Amino acid sequence: MQAEPQQGEYGANPWLIAILVSVATFMEVLDTTIANVALRYISGGLAVSSDEASWVVTTYLVANSIVLCASGWIAQMFGRKNFFLVCIALFTVASLLCGFAWNLQSLLVFRIMQGLAGGGMTPVAQSILAAAFPPAKRGQGFALYGIAVVVAPVVGPTLGGWLSDNFSWHWCFLINVPVGIVTLALIYLIIPQSKTQREARAKLWAKGFNFDIVGFLLVATFLGALEVVLDRGQVDDWFGSSFIVGFAVLSVLALIAFVPWELSREQPLIDIRMLAQRQFGTCFVIMLATGALLIATTQILPQLLQERYGYTATLAGLVISPGGLVTMVMMVIVGRLGGVQPRWLIALGATIAAGAMVDLLRLSPDADYWYFAMSRIYLGIGLPLIFIPITTASYDGIPPDKTDQASAMINLARNFGGSIGVSVSQTVLAQREQFHNSRLVEHIGAWNPVLHDTLAGIQSYLRSQNATGDTAGAAMALIGRIVENQAALLAYIDVFVALAAIAALMIPLALSLRTVDRSAKPAIGH
Repeated sequence: MQAEPQQGEYGANPWLIAILVSVATFMEVLDTTIANVALRYISGGLAVSSDEASWVVTTYLVANSIVLCASGWIAQMFGRKNFFLVCIALFTVASLLCGFAWNLQSLLVFRIMQGLAGGGMTPVAQSILAAAFPPAKRGQGFALYGIAVVVAPVVGPTLGGWLSDNFSWHWCFLINVPVGIVTLALIYLIIPQSKTQREARAKLWAKGFNFDIVGFLLVATFLGALEVVLDRGQVDDWFGSSFIVGFAVLSVLALIAFVPWELSREQPLIDIRMLAQRQFGTCFVIMLATGALLIATTQILPQLLQERYGYTATLAGLVISPGGLVTMVMMVIVGRLGGVQPRWLIALGATIAAGAMVDLLRLSPDADYWYFAMSRIYLGIGLPLIFIPITTASYDGIPPDKTDQASAMINLARNFGGSIGVSVSQTVLAQREQFHNSRLVEHIGAWNPVLHDTLAGIQSYLRSQNATGDTAGAAMALIGRIVENQAALLAYIDVFVALAAIAALMIPLALSLRTVDRSAKPAIGH
């Protein structure tokens, strides 16, 4: 009984296993955001519009979300290690192909391959960690894994911006190749095959091939169509577009068919009854909100800095870096807070995250680097207080044969929550910018004496600089640009209000979680 507290199921050094699977996970999660700041380079390099280039992000997330649903079954039938190795190999090859893509169509195909491989990699890595560590050390193991999952989306824009500014957008994908090769070799050599898992797989195969193909097709249709609606809705005028209406109807019909189908299966693809359990269902919703905060802020802040403050892609990414460093430190600290109940840590983390968003409501045209960097630091303190405890709480009460599926569903929540967060942010930004612009323009009229004084002052300045031509027209154009910029900043403030509301929603949800019995041995899926 003394061996178990030291090594866990695999009989190997759990920390070495944790490092290897965390590196692989870091590489995969990095690709959810590394291309965000490189989209304008991709658009120019492949001669496509910015809207078309955005599919580079969307296709990855769609494929990633879909395969998550089947990853638990595949890991059980073929073995965690085997499936993990195949995912890393496919991800590495797809990254190489993305780097050499010759047009947008080929890049999208290779990004789908990347997403399929990455979607299987993340939940299996978490299951490997749960099996590698004994119960007493599992929180620390998840802390190391959490660094990869939370820091990677933060590092993505910085690294992607630097590579795009100094080399080319192709290196946003090619950088995965050497890391993937080394990680693949080390995992193959170091992580042993589990005897317990081999025996469990033999029993499963004896029952026959029981993959729920209908359920998989239905959930793939539901998630894929919904992802298209969320990503393209604002661009295509939401339900004013027959394209969006068609995909929305397809998504709803797939969901309506999926629920009764899964409830009638003896071995469903997704046990949706788990979502009806208060503990796991609440954790699922909290992880949706956490993903929305993490991915949306990582996407919206560099966009704000590049569009309205003139930052380069590299500098916009560097604004996020201090928060990433704080997150790494906090992951280690939170991993050692094993005696504190998850609900209190999650509530505290959500409060800090909401405060970080509220701090951004002070946004002004003269905001400097550290104003934005500090908001990321605050968020870097709050998110780890959510991420590790929610992982612990979600496993509470889950039977051993459902652990892999629980892992997949929690990761699906994080990933899909990120898509929802980005969609909400972009929709609020576009609609509120139009609103604020129309309200500000109402104050620009011949009746306004302030406008006359301002125009006169600008024209006087232009003449003093020896400007020629229509100085009145130039002055009016300058005022128009000022109004446009002010409307945009007010719209970004509204985005931060929406994200603060999402963070605040997590607080009562966290407090509703039950007390986790830490003396019980956590379930480990086989």
